[in-house]
Amino acid sequence: MPAPPAAALAPAVWRWLGRVPFAETAALQERLRRDVIAGVGPETVLLLEHAPVITLGRAADGANVLATEEELARRGVAVHRASRGGDVTYHGPGQLVGYPVVRLRRGVRAHVEGMARALIEVLAAWGVEARYRSDAPGLWTKDEGQPEIEPAARTERKICAFGINVHHRVSVHGFALNLDPALDAFRLIVPCGMAGAAVTSLREASGRAAPSPEALAPVVAEALGRHLGLAFDADQIATEGGAVTMDLA
Repeated sequence: MPAPPAAALAPAVWRWLGRVPFAETAALQERLRRDVIAGVGPETVLLLEHAPVITLGRAADGANVLATEEELARRGVAVHRASRGGDVTYHGPGQLVGYPVVRLRRGVRAHVEGMARALIEVLAAWGVEARYRSDAPGLWTKDEGQPEIEPAARTERKICAFGINVHHRVSVHGFALNLDPALDAFRLIVPCGMAGAAVTSLREASGRAAPSPEALAPVVAEALGRHLGLAFDADQIATEGGAVTMDLA
């Protein structure tokens, strides 16, 4: 997955939102997209955590939600339809979610691969080797952080999911990178509609403590800027804990 030729950078901002409900950020993304399309607002990368939620993409099969309504209510997990592509996924604390609301300059595939290259770099800095699979959009890694597992028995596990929606060549939604979420929550669903697929996290794959989503947000923002062709203000990238919060109302 080689990087495309360099192009002019687009002025953009990024925001750390903290832990927020899915429905509010879905509405926020659409407002930001309307502003980008109209030329009255900047391209924006939203970085955040979600309160526990299962989302169903446009192609989702409801049967891939395995938990009963009672179990979901007991665990405090909401369920929402999403405008992104793909099937069923879970979001929750310990997962860094990124929503780049940006113009596509090189097409959908190049946009997703740009996000993938950025996150592969971030994971590599933590000693985790991941690869992007276009047949099962996401980043996949092996059980290298688990020394008790024999090399021949190590399996590929999904550490990051992708899903986007494009309208007038402006994208919303993006990725969900597992840092240290409750991995048993993925048993509530068939992740991305792939029966038998295993899910992992940065903590599990590296064998050491993972950073919080807030702590990793500036690092991810910087990498996304380079690979998506976005020019963030240098002072913004350097702000510890992520630039500025944004009003969701």
